[in-house]
Amino acid sequence: MSETRFPLLTAGELTDEQRAVVDAIQSGPRGSGLRGPFNALLRSPVLCDLVQRVGAYIRFGGSIPAPLNELAICMAGRKWGAQYEFYAHRRLAIDAGLNPAILDAIADGTRPADMTGDETTVYEFVSALLSTGQVPDACYRAAKERFGERGIMDLVGAVGYYSLVSMVLNVAQVPLPEGEAAPLKPL
Repeated sequence: MSETRFPLLTAGELTDEQRAVVDAIQSGPRGSGLRGPFNALLRSPVLCDLVQRVGAYIRFGGSIPAPLNELAICMAGRKWGAQYEFYAHRRLAIDAGLNPAILDAIADGTRPADMTGDETTVYEFVSALLSTGQVPDACYRAAKERFGERGIMDLVGAVGYYSLVSMVLNVAQVPLPEGEAAPLKPL
């Protein structure tokens, strides 16, 4: 796979509605460019705008500390086998302070060793949510005790949002940057 199913839209091809969404994305916290899922999502401009606004909150305004949020994001990318998602957020997770060994274990589909208490709480909560669609009472209580009810919803939001993004990336077949190896092997 070397090319996306959705060719990059040029400025001249954009409708007024699409242009307004591009302007909103580029004037927000992500900055310029239509990386990741947004070129494909622009085919449905209203959906794209709603998705990008949720994503801006999840990434830049949520209550979960950045390293833990990135852990949840990478776990969602692993669940869906989203190469681009995992590739992009692995770097962001490391930059936020997450131990690369944790991400290597996630990529391999194994439980990471030597996690902090907060990392363990997020890992167990997200693992349960992604594997069963449910969260056992003990995981819920631990997450609520540490992050509160808002934190629980922000964590669920991160997993749900990045599951959607992962699916869009997979359907669009968004390629990795030239020369980058796929970070995820089949489980």
